[in-house]
Amino acid sequence: MTAVPTFGIPVPQVFMNGRADMGLVKDALHRAEELGFESAWVQDQVAGDVPLMESVSLLCYAAAVTERIRLGVSVIVFPIRNAPQLAKDFSTLDNMSNGRAILGIGLGPVFAGDNYFAIFGTRADEALQRFNEGLEVMRALWTQPKVTYHGKYYTLNDAAMEPKPVQKPLPVWFGGQHPKALHRAVRVADGYMGAGPTTTRDFAANVAHLRRFLDKEQRDPASFPLSKRVYLAVDRDAQRAKRGLDEFFEARYPWMVEANPNFVADICAWGAPEQVADGLRQVLDAGASMIVLNPLWDFVEQMEVLAEEVIPQLR
Repeated sequence: MTAVPTFGIPVPQVFMNGRADMGLVKDALHRAEELGFESAWVQDQVAGDVPLMESVSLLCYAAAVTERIRLGVSVIVFPIRNAPQLAKDFSTLDNMSNGRAILGIGLGPVFAGDNYFAIFGTRADEALQRFNEGLEVMRALWTQPKVTYHGKYYTLNDAAMEPKPVQKPLPVWFGGQHPKALHRAVRVADGYMGAGPTTTRDFAANVAHLRRFLDKEQRDPASFPLSKRVYLAVDRDAQRAKRGLDEFFEARYPWMVEANPNFVADICAWGAPEQVADGLRQVLDAGASMIVLNPLWDFVEQMEVLAEEVIPQLR
């Protein structure tokens, strides 16, 4: 287990009735700062039938109603985004938050083929090159007064972008699970975020790859955060907690639940504070230095129990 783990919370973002509750968002963020959480995170989805609010817009709102908590997204499917536009979006967020932004990016579901990428005018076989070029373009725009870049998908001639991010550098974390993606993360990213629907066992295997690549690339592991989102429900009635998780994921990820009837048991922690702490301790023991503690309802109430009764057991 890491000596000093840190903990983030999700920004309320999925409203199953389709109507955003901005009062809840504001209250959750204020209380998270009061309770001492280190970071707040959104997810990203552009096309889909789940009513999930757009990530960068929501982070900009979060920047306006907070003062200290770091603000991140895990993760944006980068090949479907325009790199100069995303560079501008996150430079703006970093300025609005006075240097609290973390950009998480991933390659996306290339295994799904063109079904996913065609919506955005791209193809699965373009994803990796778009990803690599886009990252070079973003970092150049963030750091150079004028940028000239000639790639397959991006051409910049003496282009400028202001304002620059407050952070130098603005941290970019990668998601992904394939060994090539993990090696890419170690070579060029500033940290790693394990997805919520990843089991602790798979996360531990990914961490083993990451540590091997960190050694190969001669990078200091202490400078490379390893994090994971964990969906949870703190409730002394464990059966009620599990039932709520089952209902949420049957609505949120029906294809995953259909493919694996034990999906919730494989990825979630639930029950009394002691039971939740046991589940989270396994993630820390697997190598996480930061966990996004992700309740799915009663955000403020569960954050309070997490801060007061669960996290002390882990520190």
